Amino acid sequence: MMNESVSWQEEMGGVVLTYTASETVEAKLYLEDGEAAACFVLPKAKEERSLLFALDAPVSGTHQLRWTVGEGCQLHGWQFYPSSQVITGQNPLTQMDFPDPDIIRVGDTYFMISTTMYFMPGGVILRSYDLIHWEYCTRIYDILEDTPRQRLEEGNAYGAGMWAATLRYHKGTFYVIFVANDTRKTYLYRAKTIEGPWRRSEIAGFYHDCSLLFDDDDRVYLVYGNKQIHLVELDAALTGPKEGGLQRIIADSGDSDYLGYEGSHLYKINGKYYLFMIHSRKDRWRRVETCLMSDSLTGEFTGGIVMDDDMGRTDAGVAQGAIVDTPDGRWYAILFQDVGAVGRIPVLMPMAWENDRPVLGLDGRIPRTICNLTTRPGYTYQPLWCSDNFTASQLADPWEWNHIPRLDLVTLGGGQLRIRTGKVASCLTQTQNILTQRSLLPACAAEVTLDASSLQAGDAAGLCVLQSCWGWIGLRRDEVGYRLVMQSRQPEDSEAGVERMSLPWASDRAHLRAEMHFSPEADWATFFYWEQDGWKPLG
Repeated sequence: MMNESVSWQEEMGGVVLTYTASETVEAKLYLEDGEAAACFVLPKAKEERSLLFALDAPVSGTHQLRWTVGEGCQLHGWQFYPSSQVITGQNPLTQMDFPDPDIIRVGDTYFMISTTMYFMPGGVILRSYDLIHWEYCTRIYDILEDTPRQRLEEGNAYGAGMWAATLRYHKGTFYVIFVANDTRKTYLYRAKTIEGPWRRSEIAGFYHDCSLLFDDDDRVYLVYGNKQIHLVELDAALTGPKEGGLQRIIADSGDSDYLGYEGSHLYKINGKYYLFMIHSRKDRWRRVETCLMSDSLTGEFTGGIVMDDDMGRTDAGVAQGAIVDTPDGRWYAILFQDVGAVGRIPVLMPMAWENDRPVLGLDGRIPRTICNLTTRPGYTYQPLWCSDNFTASQLADPWEWNHIPRLDLVTLGGGQLRIRTGKVASCLTQTQNILTQRSLLPACAAEVTLDASSLQAGDAAGLCVLQSCWGWIGLRRDEVGYRLVMQSRQPEDSEAGVERMSLPWASDRAHLRAEMHFSPEADWATFFYWEQDGWKPLG
């Protein structure tokens, strides 16, 4: 039992408890001699660990505090924080697709980059001051490579483009490195400020899922690969492998019917090297995260699985991502979970160290409710999605083009957006100038008012839900007028899809709606059009 007299002028909303515990126990906080004011579950911790907890009911004023803890637990200290600094949230974080995250902290600001593949502008970087709420910060390029595939002229870049970037900050410069699976190149972008301008170059070779490490002696390395993880030392100019430099295989996941090691993230922390990787369990398909550690880059890397949890979504394991420290010295990991058609979503979990090894989650599990301290109390984040009346001269941050757009065929402003394609497309997925936003878990909807007066006979325009199995609703013009059409593609259909339903339409305008629903059992979309008596489903 521990006691302390306190007097708080400001409302307290959270507490960091520093403790050790041989088993998972409860810690209870009493104010004076009444009922327990708060109860916290402390996971097993062989070494001293600090965890932040949010108070259910904030407290202020003068109190006589009393702590009790379960058997086998020792409370080494506690620190209360004002409600304005304590931020809580729910996993998964963004509720939308930001896959393969890499995260760094520079001063009081966290930055996260994720895979953008064939969407333009690309290389999106988000910003946060609490690791829970995120907003758009910048994108590192408008166009990656002006190739026929990325222009949707000869095939496409679906499943290709920019993948799994590494983001680093070193001696006043930001660095981003990634490969594109269609061009088979490794790209390096660097900038003095996170907003850019970003300068592009290439690194000789192709380094799948690479991670960049600046060592203490100014030598620079990449780790990369699938199943076998390679280490390569780069030259000082970062143009390619250093002649005579260190090159070796540092990890091998061995034989498996499922995913081998990839998604590498390499760190040097307190003189030791840590290699984090995604892979599947070998007994069945389920993503897990492994960490291997070594005292040197020439030594043996040893370790094992550090996270194997699907958060109740059967075998949709959480893995691949980064670790980051907070200004007050605590640690977190952000990995992703594939939740179906909505995408791969970042998941936040506390992290600790025991015997110089990372311990992710709480007793091996990822908490649904998470909390952290903000470095900027009262900050208001811009949402990751938006409505738009198109009165501005530029598109808002959440918008991205599917492949390279023909901006000479796009007119924006004055309360409308006019899009032309410039070519006849064989199917929806080969159509140029599709403008997109990410969908939102667990459900979301989009509405648009469509003006089809400039369509030529045979043309169509509308609102789509874009996936390999897609659907759209819109107006198609023929020789006699307009038809309202709903078309979709199921796995058994050709790329052109199937027209599910159509009806004559007397106007050149239509108000359209798409609703999306995502669940572990199924992901589906439904389409509607507006008439005077309300929304009507189509298809």
